[in-house]
Amino acid sequence: MSQRKPYPSDLSDARWALIEPTLRKYLPHDFPGHGTVYFYYAAWRDEGIFAQLNYDLTGLARAKEGRKPEPTGSVIDTQSVKTSSNVPVTSQGTDAAKKIVGRKRGILTDTIGLILAVTVTAAGLSENTLGMRLLDQAKKTYPTIAKSWVDTGFKNAVVEHGPSSESTSKSSTETPEFADFTW
Repeated sequence: MSQRKPYPSDLSDARWALIEPTLRKYLPHDFPGHGTVYFYYAAWRDEGIFAQLNYDLTGLARAKEGRKPEPTGSVIDTQSVKTSSNVPVTSQGTDAAKKIVGRKRGILTDTIGLILAVTVTAAGLSENTLGMRLLDQAKKTYPTIAKSWVDTGFKNAVVEHGPSSESTSKSSTETPEFADFTW
């Protein structure tokens, strides 16, 4: 029997060695039918395997950059994007400030740009609401985050929300475009 043709997504031995201990007990020998593949995907998702891999790889990437594996600072931003005409109305909204009908995505990254939290909602949700969701999501996984930077579109609500979880806050504006706060 001839060897199968490799895919561009095939992993090198070094990369496989990195994730194999986590996936070993779940990975099928080869790609079976769609139902079986989805069953494994759903099991890994539900058991938090992908979240754990992301957490582990984020720590390794940070260490490679000479940082501690656990981030202490973050940057939050959102972007409204137009949706096509066949998207259900219930999953989109209007960003009145940007005059965009669609969805809004929010990300929270560490200070070197690694994504720590993501959320996608209808565009009508405010930056503050998205920012608070992102902070709550990130603090569950990365409790070491002590400071975040946001642009002035977030107003004071997200700045005041940051410290509400555990510690006191000091809010300031370093430049006209950005505010920072310490948890």
